[in-house]
Amino acid sequence: MMPNAAEDGRQTLMEREAGEAAAAVAAMLAANRAAFAAIGERLRAAPPVAVVTCARGSSDHAATYAKYLIETMTGTPTASAALSIASLYDAPAVAGNRLCLAISQSGKSPDLLAAVEQQRSAGAFVVALVNAKGAPLAELADVVIPLSAGTERSVAATKSYIASLAAIAALVAAWARDAALENALTRLPAQLARAFALDWSPAITAFRGANNLFVLGRGYGLGAAQEAALKFKETSGLHAESFSAAEVRHGPMAIVGDAFHVLALGGTDRAAASVRDAAAEFRGRGATVLLADSQGGELPAIADHPAIEPILMIQSFYRMASALALARGHNPDSPPHLNKVTETL
Repeated sequence: MMPNAAEDGRQTLMEREAGEAAAAVAAMLAANRAAFAAIGERLRAAPPVAVVTCARGSSDHAATYAKYLIETMTGTPTASAALSIASLYDAPAVAGNRLCLAISQSGKSPDLLAAVEQQRSAGAFVVALVNAKGAPLAELADVVIPLSAGTERSVAATKSYIASLAAIAALVAAWARDAALENALTRLPAQLARAFALDWSPAITAFRGANNLFVLGRGYGLGAAQEAALKFKETSGLHAESFSAAEVRHGPMAIVGDAFHVLALGGTDRAAASVRDAAAEFRGRGATVLLADSQGGELPAIADHPAIEPILMIQSFYRMASALALARGHNPDSPPHLNKVTETL
């Protein structure tokens, strides 16, 4: 079984807060059910020509998840805004019927607010997913979805990120009237509790002495790969980069050999098949490869709706990442040079 830091009195805030994700998601979904339905009705009545996401850090990884979910389920082009266009260049946005999806834990970074204001001034319908109460972002939004994750004391965001993924899935399910995804969301809190209990301790052994690491995902799982790579850097001081299992073949794969480490996030959809193929190829080169996959891998995973599986994997990952940080001599709750709220301009 994966070692629990609480056994020697060292349970981290990161582990504790990640363990609260199931309850946070249940509360968020219950509190915002009517709001999601209303957003879905509005978007169907006046379909946006595009979706612009505004976010940084972990929230921007959630925006990657939103891109794949929105484009596959509604066909609406979705892109992440370069926040500096508004905050540094004061450039205007072309007017049009867009959805602006703003995702933030604190809701107060100046560049985020500038980008959202730019979109609102251009006529966008603004939906804000925000965790902090009374955030300035809420004043700019047409609809606010409180993430209901509660206070996070660890610098490493966990339950708020998972709540943002669940909120995105609920919004898209309502918009697309996708019954399968809606049913999966009713299972999600219980599935998150299961995912948190999975044993990912082989990753602690494999990555404890690693210096460089790739995290692979694709499709719905790419945002989770981005988030995992960030957390490796943030909490364990481990240089990690995320790639699509397709994009990694366009150059980055040249450096993968017997001294390299790879975490691959699989799943049950077509995109996951290419992740397994890349993992097998890198394993054949002698790299240390750990595949998280319900179809069979070094790390266990739960099979569910393909859009839900990455949320469950990142929940399993968070508990392991906390333990790995301790094993590498780091404090995941207070990484060097980082603050809980980053107010970029």
